[in-house]
Amino acid sequence: MVKKAGAAPTKGAKKLPAAPLGGASKKAKVAKNPLFEKNTRSFRLGGAVLPKRDLTRFVRWPRYIRMQRQKRILVQRLKVPPTLNQFNHTIDKNQATQLLRLLSKYSPETRQQKTARLHEEASKKAAGSAPAGKKPVMLKYGLNHITNLIENKMAKLVVISHDVDPIELVCWLPALCRKKEVPYCIIKGKSRLGQLVHKKNASAVAITSVRKEDQAELDLLCKNFVGQFNDNVEVRRRFGGGIMGIKSQHATAKKEKAIALEQAKKMGMMQ
Repeated sequence: MVKKAGAAPTKGAKKLPAAPLGGASKKAKVAKNPLFEKNTRSFRLGGAVLPKRDLTRFVRWPRYIRMQRQKRILVQRLKVPPTLNQFNHTIDKNQATQLLRLLSKYSPETRQQKTARLHEEASKKAAGSAPAGKKPVMLKYGLNHITNLIENKMAKLVVISHDVDPIELVCWLPALCRKKEVPYCIIKGKSRLGQLVHKKNASAVAITSVRKEDQAELDLLCKNFVGQFNDNVEVRRRFGGGIMGIKSQHATAKKEKAIALEQAKKMGMMQ
């Protein structure tokens, strides 16, 4: 006779032995504080407020931000010629700190400072006292002005920004510096150069002369930059870009692995 599942046990059914005293599970009772009751939150409609989560991937960013990011990806993917790729070769942080410290000493006058100086010189000249002093030494800026200084070999050092937009404004400047044998360097951040000359941005600045106490520091910087930029042939020949995405890299590696495996099989068959 087949016993149906779920049927009540018969009177003659065998009883299992009880668990030993030590084997019985003892659950410790946790004393509950009546002041603090567990209140489970409900996140349904009209319920508790949902916790904050990172929605960066779902944000509709402004158009200029999307264009910046797309341009950055394109520059990585496409093959960049050496003329443009040289602007990725910049001075390091320590060199930039030393250079900016020197250039900040020769920051040009503001409009108020210049007016005050000219008034003072005019008053001295009218009083018939000592002749007016020389014009103060300061940084030169403006592409046309810097170009004239380089062509006349009056510039001692030219500092070019790496993120000028459009880059065609300054892509020819390193070649001109090399031809005229003027030391130059490329630094990160056009805004940092702009701060030196009281502007929002500056594509390039040049220094024509310094005071005697800073001459040794300028000579050392020029010597380093000549070897790093002017005489560096490798920078002028190196192409940039060609960096594919992580998915493309994995796909390429998979294809190369399959080709190598097939070649190994062919070599084994030939042997």
